[in-house]
Amino acid sequence: MKIGLAQQNYMIGDFKGNFEKMKTAIEEGINAKADLLVFSELCVCGYPPRDFLEFKHFIHECSNVIQRLGEIAGDQIAIIVGAPSENKKKDGKDLFNSAYFIENGKVKYIAHKALLPTYDVFDEYRYFEPGNEFDVVEFKGKKLAITVCEDIWDISDINPLYRIKPVVELAKKNPDVLINLSASPFSYKQARIRTEVVRKNAVEFNLPVFYCNTTGAQTELIFDGGSLVVASDGTVVDEMPYFEECVRFYEFTDHGSQITVYGEQSTVNRQQNKDEIKLIHDALVYGIKNYYQKLGFKKAILGLSGGVDSALVLVLAVRALGKENVLSVLMPSQFSSSHSVDDSLQLVKNLGSSHKIIPIKEVFNEYEKNLSPHFEGKPFDITEENLQARIRGNYLMALSNKFGYILLNTTNKSEAAVGYGTLYGDMCGGLAVLADVYKTQIYKLCRYINQDEEIIPEHILTKAPSAELRHDQKDSDSLPDYEILDKILFEYIENRLGPDEIEGLGFDEVLVTRVLQMVNRNEFKRHQMPPTLRVSPKAFGSGRRLPIVGKYLD
Repeated sequence: MKIGLAQQNYMIGDFKGNFEKMKTAIEEGINAKADLLVFSELCVCGYPPRDFLEFKHFIHECSNVIQRLGEIAGDQIAIIVGAPSENKKKDGKDLFNSAYFIENGKVKYIAHKALLPTYDVFDEYRYFEPGNEFDVVEFKGKKLAITVCEDIWDISDINPLYRIKPVVELAKKNPDVLINLSASPFSYKQARIRTEVVRKNAVEFNLPVFYCNTTGAQTELIFDGGSLVVASDGTVVDEMPYFEECVRFYEFTDHGSQITVYGEQSTVNRQQNKDEIKLIHDALVYGIKNYYQKLGFKKAILGLSGGVDSALVLVLAVRALGKENVLSVLMPSQFSSSHSVDDSLQLVKNLGSSHKIIPIKEVFNEYEKNLSPHFEGKPFDITEENLQARIRGNYLMALSNKFGYILLNTTNKSEAAVGYGTLYGDMCGGLAVLADVYKTQIYKLCRYINQDEEIIPEHILTKAPSAELRHDQKDSDSLPDYEILDKILFEYIENRLGPDEIEGLGFDEVLVTRVLQMVNRNEFKRHQMPPTLRVSPKAFGSGRRLPIVGKYLD
């Protein structure tokens, strides 16, 4: 049997565009004389559709696309398509998250997703009724076990969250092949975990597994693809590229122990590079590119401070959008060092991108002059520091409005965690590129970018981090060393450890208390941040839901 996987980049609610992509893949499958072509989870409407699922018209459009895809496929190829389906029973939710098996142009079988994740960024039980019937579908003398995403993740000790195990139930029907339609969001750890999950399914149930993941970014969520074909002995036959579309076809024997990539010779253990820093870099570039493309934007603007964060965002933006579409704005004040301007100018020269220099000293002085009578003689403090950040934010937004640029936010995860940023100043923007990347990871990403040539000036990477909002200011005046801070933040945010547990790892009690209190007290700032590109297993945003008002650890 020849099976194809269509790893494609869909847009939520773009029924016409999604249909055209799928039509092209079907035609490619017909030309390759494939028997079956598998698409990804909710591919018809895009994932995650969220509250669009509450609109009957939205569901009706999904049904129309399924019918049209059946007509295109006809009797030339069978397809498996992901889409919502209506629950005909009065009890339960109105919809299932389903996989449609279409043969001879007609829907022959519909498999409903049984395990509905409600953790991290997932909230599927809000919309869907879990499936509770498990069967195989016969096709060309084979029994196909069709599953949707999470249904294969409750395997052994990897993800024991559920009481029911769909593949165990399906295995009782003696299938010949396990097929999974997925929309699995990227994190820098996910590719390794995903590969192991698919391998364990293959070995435990002695079945070849065809796993089709989606690719593309949907606002903050990035989908890397990495679709997999694994033989029944657990051998990874093929792993599709990350962060790009791909359609491939495979032929397998009766028992699924021998699978070959159609038209290619070397086909065993074709796995992708899983280096975490490379993955984060590629994901961020992909996320920026998709955000702009899918919203119809072309041009980006950012404030270039001479620091490492804005330098990294500029490089990523240029790689995503092209140097001609990115404008850097240098906004020095009386507190800015000369090397910050010089370093920034060298960076834009290295990249060949455009820039403007707009000093803020005079405007800041006017603010001070006009506010002085109302400040009642109080000394210079964080108020004046924040004024500078807000002046810069106003300049950037003015240029954005005038010329149609979309502002890229340069806040990193360490700063966002402890509230080291100014609302309506350096925390404004249309997309937060680095707010899920710790400061220590920022430096690693910059070194990765500079591995072949010096793109980011070395001085940016070696000087002490500073907001330069007062004379001789350093980040270390307000924050612990980033090497220590990031470790504490990681244990609290990613690993959800409490203060006693973190102290047990060897960190100072007073420091741990201070850091955790800063994190909790600044939730109100994070609620007002732009959408953040998610690259870690626990990002700020929809995957980390905490109250603004609370007393925990206060």
